[in-house]
Amino acid sequence: MVGLLALGVAAVGQDAAPEPVTADDPADAEAQPYTVTIAPTGDADLDSALAQASQLLGLRETAPTGGFGLIARANNDRERLARVLQAEGYWGGAVAITIAGRPFDDPALAERLARPSATPVPVVITPDLRARYGIAGIAVHADTAAGEAAVAAAAAEPFGLAVGDPARIAPILAAERRLLDRLLAAGHPLATVARRDTLVDYTRGTMTVAWVLAPGPRAAFAPPAIAGTERVDPDFLARFAGRRLADEPYAPARLEQARKALMALGPFEAVRVEVGDALDAQGRLPVTFVVAERPRRAIGGSVAYETNYGPSVRLYWEHRNLFGGAERLRLEGEVSRIGTGGGGDRSGLDQMTYRAFATLRDPGVFRSDFTLVASIGALRERLEAYDRDAAVGALLFEQWRSERLTLFAGPTVDIGRSGPVGGSLTAYQIAGVTGGARYDASDSLLDPARGWRVNAALTPSYNFADAQPFALLRTTLSGYWDPIGDRRTILAARTTFGSFLGANAAAIPIHMRFFAGGGGSVRGYDYQSIGPRNPVTGKPTGGGSVLELGLEWRQRLWGDFGGVLFADAGTVGTGSTPDFSEIRVGAGVGLRYYTAIGPIRADVALPLIRQQGSSGYGLYIGIGQSF
Repeated sequence: MVGLLALGVAAVGQDAAPEPVTADDPADAEAQPYTVTIAPTGDADLDSALAQASQLLGLRETAPTGGFGLIARANNDRERLARVLQAEGYWGGAVAITIAGRPFDDPALAERLARPSATPVPVVITPDLRARYGIAGIAVHADTAAGEAAVAAAAAEPFGLAVGDPARIAPILAAERRLLDRLLAAGHPLATVARRDTLVDYTRGTMTVAWVLAPGPRAAFAPPAIAGTERVDPDFLARFAGRRLADEPYAPARLEQARKALMALGPFEAVRVEVGDALDAQGRLPVTFVVAERPRRAIGGSVAYETNYGPSVRLYWEHRNLFGGAERLRLEGEVSRIGTGGGGDRSGLDQMTYRAFATLRDPGVFRSDFTLVASIGALRERLEAYDRDAAVGALLFEQWRSERLTLFAGPTVDIGRSGPVGGSLTAYQIAGVTGGARYDASDSLLDPARGWRVNAALTPSYNFADAQPFALLRTTLSGYWDPIGDRRTILAARTTFGSFLGANAAAIPIHMRFFAGGGGSVRGYDYQSIGPRNPVTGKPTGGGSVLELGLEWRQRLWGDFGGVLFADAGTVGTGSTPDFSEIRVGAGVGLRYYTAIGPIRADVALPLIRQQGSSGYGLYIGIGQSF
């Protein structure tokens, strides 16, 4: 016996919600209470699917019914639950339902239930699985001879369905989606499934599946259109998105990258993509980005805490569309080491650290792939290693090269006074030119599970006060692994290397030297406590090189809570290469609470090599992963 089935219909029974009571299922005033028992099949997932699909079970509490309604529900359930069995590959399976020990279609049962009883009537559902059918044949073809090569390429690699697999609906539909996605990724934006034929042979207990796919032509993107703008210049947005799309071969990933780039500009709370259902006269795919603007101005802040650095508070005011081209102006101020000052007799408001900055990001300067980042700020730092009063500024130009790679370069200036804690401050005037790159191949900005990131910068500089040239090199590399593939167990590693080229540490103003220790560096050690020290005062003096290493095991525990085991290591050398004889290691545990804006972090760490004058532990609280 052979049957031709439509999977879209057969699949409905698997996850279908209970249907409303109809005329065939009267909700009598004299309701007949009943209980429902589904005989276990030995497959917990199948048992759950049967329970979800059953009207008898789903409507028992919410829609009481009389005897005739109970029989109607059983009649509906027999067909619904049989479709669930088919969805799991049991195409020859059946479902038996008894009410009060009688088959629900027994004529005598209607007479028995005509007189409702206060005693619940037992209803028993018994699935009869029989043999599970298997896939006996698979065919994939194109609707035209011209499309056969594209379809053959899409089906060349395994696509999740093979001869011998159980004839389950979900893998068949997933395989179909995978084939279609491959055609889309290959540049066929109008690809569709023209026909799907599934032939069930009840005599042999097998199924054959045949697809006819319509790939359509390959196409490139047309210049994108913009809709939904209120205050942001739509022409600028069209140029910005067009830089990433126009005349590029169609690819869903490229379209999503352009959407994310528009979102990252800042003025929008949502960006939606509408793709045309036909090509234009030039054979290109029309694309429209529909944006929804959010308020132009915002205020916000953050709070963090470290045991050996103290609490810090940061507040900001932001304008997200200053001149109509998504220019973002941010004014922010920070106060840190609140209530701790520099420690000892260095306490009070005048010994805390203050910073105030103004930053302007203009994403449309020169060309749509250039962003101007101009910043100016004033700061008064009272830290573990030095005191500093300064004004700083930078004018950086960022060039977007791809979704992952951004290059940056521009002048920097730092004018002020700095010196050792409690000592006299020495004036300096430093100008430099920084250049570098950021490459982000991770899968998430806030909570990465796979991929890696690198941030590298080289800043040749000149200190006019001492007529001293030097160059600062700093690189940070981090990687993320998801060994199980469920984003619950993550291994993360980080390394940072820094070095001064062309000068030793003593010739560099103290505030620019390398220090290690504290949150974001080596947890368990006091902030700036790792490295060379003044033999008289015992205070850190900083070095000419630094190497930091970090390793974390991040584990989801239950719900939105997770835990972390970590170890950090670091060393600071007096020369241009790190001194491994003075390496320091800290280890600890942490708690994470995952939110939509990233995890809230609380870590406690211990130093494995104690240092004189340092705390015996460190507590760190903040938002976001440590790296």
